[in-house]
Amino acid sequence: MEKMERILVSGCLLGEAVRYNGGNKRCEDEILQKWIEEGRVVSVCPEVAGGLGIPRPPAEIVNGAGGLKVLNNTAKVLDFNGRDVSEEFIKGAKYALELAKSKNIKIAILKEGSPSCGSSFIYDGTFTGKRVANPGVTVALLQEVGIKVFSENQIIEVEKMLKELEIEAK
Repeated sequence: MEKMERILVSGCLLGEAVRYNGGNKRCEDEILQKWIEEGRVVSVCPEVAGGLGIPRPPAEIVNGAGGLKVLNNTAKVLDFNGRDVSEEFIKGAKYALELAKSKNIKIAILKEGSPSCGSSFIYDGTFTGKRVANPGVTVALLQEVGIKVFSENQIIEVEKMLKELEIEAK
């Protein structure tokens, strides 16, 4: 029997009501839906796993510094009310990493723009919608160990990588 690669996916993209505002960002992509049916998808919401509630105030990384600086304790994640939620974000990132390791996951599809899950951009910490090209906390941690992280806008690239991994595994 051939090995089926699994994919770590943000819960909000799967329709789970885990976003800061209590909503979701369900991704209806046919390829993702096929992976769900095949049992490839492993859901995670690092912010909830880290102990933040639903709903919760929106949070951003101060100065758009990026997840790596949060992990190194040289930047903070603050919520809209000014509360430091860095510890919850780090705890959630570590949870996502352990989950990925436990299932030998090499690929993740995480919600773009999120201070946890943004892979090509996050917001700059001013809560004004200004984007910066830095990864979120969970993305930075996963990338450090070699897990490839994509956004929901890159499912075609993920499909290509999955096929390559499964060919290598044969």
